[in-house]
Amino acid sequence: MLETQLISAAEAGDADKIKSLLQQGASVETRDASGATALLVATHENRVAAARALIGAGADVNAKDKIQDSPYLYAGARGHLEILKLTLANGANLKSTNRYGGTALIPASERGHVETVKTLIEAGVDVDHINRLGWTALLEAIILGTGGEKHTEIVRLLITAGADVNLADGDGVSPLTHARQRGYDRIEKLLVDADAR
Repeated sequence: MLETQLISAAEAGDADKIKSLLQQGASVETRDASGATALLVATHENRVAAARALIGAGADVNAKDKIQDSPYLYAGARGHLEILKLTLANGANLKSTNRYGGTALIPASERGHVETVKTLIEAGVDVDHINRLGWTALLEAIILGTGGEKHTEIVRLLITAGADVNLADGDGVSPLTHARQRGYDRIEKLLVDADAR
């Protein structure tokens, strides 16, 4: 089956094999049992050449699997920067959300992917989007972050991009209160300097 071979080639990152299978008639939108397209499979493994070949053949960067991941969202969440940039250049839907109702920026902020956060902000993603937990990217960077170098830089980037520093979580707890509770002094200072209450 060409389709099964295409998924395997995507997972292995074999761009030449992908091109050959597509020429033989394999569907670029073939899905595996989890509903992942070949492009999402390549994205899972951070196979840049494979992703480039599939996107070049017209693969949908917004196609979601059964758990609501798409190549764009997954690349953003995992900090797979090259693939993220490819998806952004090829129609990534910045308003697209994952199973938690969050944009790609939220998990990128939580996981400390500084360059990814920078790239998504430059692409124009909504910095104040609130997910189903009632959290913004700023809140996730503080609540689920480590308070270290990367998360502090992400908080700075979000503030610079105009994030609302007083947008509280679902329980009404502000970013500043969360930072203080965790003893994140540098983040606290950034927030205070930005008029956080």
